[in-house]
Amino acid sequence: MMRVAVVDDEPLARRGVIARLAAHPDIVLAGEYADGRVALEGLREHPVDLAFVDVQMPTLDGLSMLAALPAEQRPLGILLTAHDRFALRAFELKAIDYLLKPIDDERFADALARARQFHQWRQSGHAAGPDPGSGSADDDAIGPVHRFSVRIGRRLAFVEAGQVEWIQADGDYAVLHVRGQRHLLRESLQRLAGRLDPQRFLRVHRSAIVRIDCVAELQALPNRDALLRLRDGTPLRASRTYIDALLAHLQPAR
Repeated sequence: MMRVAVVDDEPLARRGVIARLAAHPDIVLAGEYADGRVALEGLREHPVDLAFVDVQMPTLDGLSMLAALPAEQRPLGILLTAHDRFALRAFELKAIDYLLKPIDDERFADALARARQFHQWRQSGHAAGPDPGSGSADDDAIGPVHRFSVRIGRRLAFVEAGQVEWIQADGDYAVLHVRGQRHLLRESLQRLAGRLDPQRFLRVHRSAIVRIDCVAELQALPNRDALLRLRDGTPLRASRTYIDALLAHLQPAR
């Protein structure tokens, strides 16, 4: 089970997040706060695993509230805001995702999947995030998937996650793109997004996941989507609902 708090001064926004969380039986709502200072005191006294935090609130903004918590007590954070200018600061505080209001249901599900993955790593003792290791897309071990098993004719082949450049949705299946080859995986993109290392892979569209270090170029489009070009020349579209998290990961460390 994952203990979750919702911190937002807007009642409708809080209710929207709480209603979405109610659909997930592994989530326990452990706190609801309408004020940053009250939330700071509440989270100090009653720590949680994950907090959905509005960036702009009276008395104490969400980023300052998270920063005031000791690192060892700071919950995983998913930031909520109507503005995109806070993305870099959010990721400096190790927020795991950044949702723009009004919240898109698919982006919400992706963010919660990432939170589950990070929570598993913390529970297993890896507080700093994912560690290198080996795994398989067919097991349920704690930690990210590092290897996929795919069928090529009658053969069973193994593909390392580090070789996958991007992943494409194909109905209830996913297509791994590896050095010009395509491998069909019997797993939906939605489920796969929650099992990959979120420090290396990001969903950029409802039908695509990219390995972050494969992105060579990003061109903004008028509707706030973006056109990506991967290192092998592949063009991909990034939806505006995913673009801020991608930009924050692409920015060089300061």
